[in-house]
Amino acid sequence: MSESIENKVKSTIANHKRGKIFFPINFAKIGSSTAIRQALIRLEKEGFILRLAHGIYLYPKTHSTLGILYPSLDEVATAIAKRDKARIIPTGILALNKLGWSTQVPMNVVYFTDGSERTIKINYGAIKFKRASSKLLSLKSKEMILLIQALRELGEKGVTDKIKSRIKELIATVDSNLVNHDLQLAPQWITKLITNLQKSDS
Repeated sequence: MSESIENKVKSTIANHKRGKIFFPINFAKIGSSTAIRQALIRLEKEGFILRLAHGIYLYPKTHSTLGILYPSLDEVATAIAKRDKARIIPTGILALNKLGWSTQVPMNVVYFTDGSERTIKINYGAIKFKRASSKLLSLKSKEMILLIQALRELGEKGVTDKIKSRIKELIATVDSNLVNHDLQLAPQWITKLITNLQKSDS
């Protein structure tokens, strides 16, 4: 590997803000896959970048007190999905967290995807990608996707009056045509719950 390739890789990374996640494919125009891999290994040893997992690198951002600020698992998953041109749908506790209905941050996250199934282990958690059903991928509203996934996590008996109030607030922000479309694809009990909440407001 020529020194110039390593310098070009380093320069490319340095042109981005710290906290950016990189993959070898981001440097495909600079050199061969072998040369890029060797450059990244050297830059990791130098401490210029950090390796989060196989083929996933971080241009680290640091805090004077906290030290290295690692990206969330959701940020890593989103970067992977963007690289793979795949769609991901958060499940369970993560969906609740993204809606602001829970402050719990899971150490292991699961996503449904139209990409490949796999589990990626990082030193502070794991990301699992599972194949999504055609129904789930047919949902059109991001808000409805999160809502349906969050309600699946809570279960029918876990829906409190406070949650019902939050559902109403969320539904009010989504185009009614999208709500109606996505409800046709939701589990029956969720469709019934949201429909009844809509009627109570009318």
